[in-house]
Amino acid sequence: MENRYQNEERYYRAKKQVEEIKGFYGNLISYIVVNIGLVILNLNTSPDHLWFYWPLLWWGIGVVFHGLKVFKYMPFITKDWEEKKIKEFMEKENKETWE
Repeated sequence: MENRYQNEERYYRAKKQVEEIKGFYGNLISYIVVNIGLVILNLNTSPDHLWFYWPLLWWGIGVVFHGLKVFKYMPFITKDWEEKKIKEFMEKENKETWE
């Protein structure tokens, strides 16, 4: 029974990670397509006043952070980090209650 539970838990974690990766690639594709459109729009309507780089920059920063989170290069923004912080706060509150 325990082994089956562990397998199900691993399956759901893996499935969640795959969904996060799909979400990142969807974000990346949207970023590329929309920003190509914005560059074309900007260059065709007002080539003397370039503004396309602002959404390219800020949305790009968001895409980078999204990728870092999804591919686990930002360990402080993971479920484990959240769980540890929750436990830390609960223990702190418990100690304060007993003092």
